[in-house]
Amino acid sequence: MSRRLVLYPNGKKNSNGNDHISLYLAISTTKDLQLGWEVHANITFFVFDQIRDKYLCIQDANVRVRRFHKFKTKWGFTQLLSHKTLNDSSNGYLVDDTCVFGVEVFVSKGPCKGERLSMINEPQRDYFTWKIDNFTALEDKDYASEQFTVEGQRWKLKLYPKGFGIGAGTYLSLYLMSLSDSKIISPNRKVYAKYKLRIRNQINSNHCENTLEYWFPDPGGEYGYHKFLSRTDLEDTSKGYLMGDVLFIECKIDVISVVKDLSSN
Repeated sequence: MSRRLVLYPNGKKNSNGNDHISLYLAISTTKDLQLGWEVHANITFFVFDQIRDKYLCIQDANVRVRRFHKFKTKWGFTQLLSHKTLNDSSNGYLVDDTCVFGVEVFVSKGPCKGERLSMINEPQRDYFTWKIDNFTALEDKDYASEQFTVEGQRWKLKLYPKGFGIGAGTYLSLYLMSLSDSKIISPNRKVYAKYKLRIRNQINSNHCENTLEYWFPDPGGEYGYHKFLSRTDLEDTSKGYLMGDVLFIECKIDVISVVKDLSSN
């Protein structure tokens, strides 16, 4: 049985794939299969993060085993990855105009081994808000918010008032941090999250915000922006970010995906 990956770089148009990459696994040759053939397979797609040498693993959480047959020789995702996520160089998926996709296939003949990605879309919560009083009096290198919990995973926001890394001295740096005492991330569980970080504009709705997608492979991992907001814009009261020496930082997690290593069962 011959198999191939079918990629739609601009999305599968007739299946709501606009502004996304669509990726499918197809059985390309069936002449050697018996009449009335069926193949049951557990499929996991991969997108390689070329910066961190890690893979983003994607699997349908609702239907673990897909059934291929004469009239259905192709399965996959119409919206595997958004173009915005792909083109964001910090994600590492597109480097030097090159991206790497893969697939792992387990034909159902016994106990399944591999990884399972459980998608949890639109967690039911509003923005977590972190109010910082007396901002200009902050002297430490970094600060952490109170913890908050979304879908069993505990998080904190981490702030470098005077910047960190390439943002040191001229920018405010902001990150989302996973906590090691969560119910989700463990030696055989990892978390993928899509989330929005925001510094609230207290005058109007022109907030400073960015949406990120990241694979948190280890407890205590953090991801965000070294250059989230320039100190010049922050200190300019006409911009509305720092008013009365008070700063509001917000975070909303839109998608959480839990990956479990099935081979440890």
